[in-house]
Amino acid sequence: MSEGRPWAPIALGTGCLLAVALAVGLTWYADETATSPITPDGQAEDIYRWAVIAAFVLYVLGTWAVRTRGARLALVVVVAVAIQVAPLAAPVLFSTDVYTYWDYGRIGAVHGGNPYADPPSDWPGDPAYTLMGAQWHDTTSAYGPAWTLTSEGVAAIVGKSPDAAGWGFKAIGAAGALALVAAVAAAAPRRAFAAAFVGWNPVVALHFAGGGHNDALMMALPIAGLALAAVGRRELGGAAWAVGIAVKWLPLLFLPLVWARDRLRFGWVGFAGTAALLAAIAFAWYGVDWINAASPISSQLQRASSTSVPFQIEDLLGVPQRRVTQGLTLLFAIAYVWLLRLAWRTGRARLGLTAGLFCLALSWLPPWYVAWPLSLAAIEEDRAARWLALALSAWLVRDAVAF
Repeated sequence: MSEGRPWAPIALGTGCLLAVALAVGLTWYADETATSPITPDGQAEDIYRWAVIAAFVLYVLGTWAVRTRGARLALVVVVAVAIQVAPLAAPVLFSTDVYTYWDYGRIGAVHGGNPYADPPSDWPGDPAYTLMGAQWHDTTSAYGPAWTLTSEGVAAIVGKSPDAAGWGFKAIGAAGALALVAAVAAAAPRRAFAAAFVGWNPVVALHFAGGGHNDALMMALPIAGLALAAVGRRELGGAAWAVGIAVKWLPLLFLPLVWARDRLRFGWVGFAGTAALLAAIAFAWYGVDWINAASPISSQLQRASSTSVPFQIEDLLGVPQRRVTQGLTLLFAIAYVWLLRLAWRTGRARLGLTAGLFCLALSWLPPWYVAWPLSLAAIEEDRAARWLALALSAWLVRDAVAF
């Protein structure tokens, strides 16, 4: 900790908290909050916009101060918890995904259907149907069975209440973000910095406690697995990887890099045993249909969001988004092979850089995906990965405001 101004990092983090809290309060002045950007009525829009910008600037300055000056981990975590739970006081923010989760959960818990075989359009009168994104009406679930079972549990508890469903998934999103903060702090060599790098990030707060997404929970599990492996609990670490994959498939992208690095040191028995148990539960609950859960992802990857690199290149240069995506995917594949070889030969798996490069190649890049490179860069001493994660955060925070 700095001898000159030891409280400077915490003061900056507290400023970020106050700015996030102000932005959250002002979302109540907007007619619509489940889409982006949010535009509160009247002068509140300008105040909201500058509150979000100020939160991000203070986050950058605060994490830099933690890294260069040091700070007590306990204080960093207290501020991180406050920032990450603050958006629970807001309505559902920036996305209708919570209602998509709710609908898939109701298909199984209420209608007796199979969310991996029966699309939401089979029950158009369901209260979740009109609230979820229309693009998912005819699409079966693309999530892992652990998340789909969780959605069924939430659906059974909240009944027909959209507000209760939204708050339920927002609470899970906040819990996932807090679990991610704990995981990176446990896995990182610089624990206070890692907790601030993830926990003070307003993009993470607004889209998990605010939007109720599941990516923070998904990332917390494999990172916890890395932390467990580092203290000799390799089999538990392998089990955590299997559970993370059962939430959402993305950790499969990073697993070969970890295998190449760790080889026989990876917790193979824990991973295989847990994966087999989860597969058995999925087969018993959903039959063979859950195996095809990844198939809707292909149609999603053909869509483009305004925050993606392919969309921006098409918009600026007129090159078809599909061609740009194909080119970037090829470049990512080449980079991935190089990173895999690096992990095998040097024992260094650059997971944060892999996640960041993958985000650049995606045509569908919603802001909450920033949790992937951000959390992995937080636990590695990889300057390129940190700068890329920070740049993606800066780019994606603009989705919250209208310019």
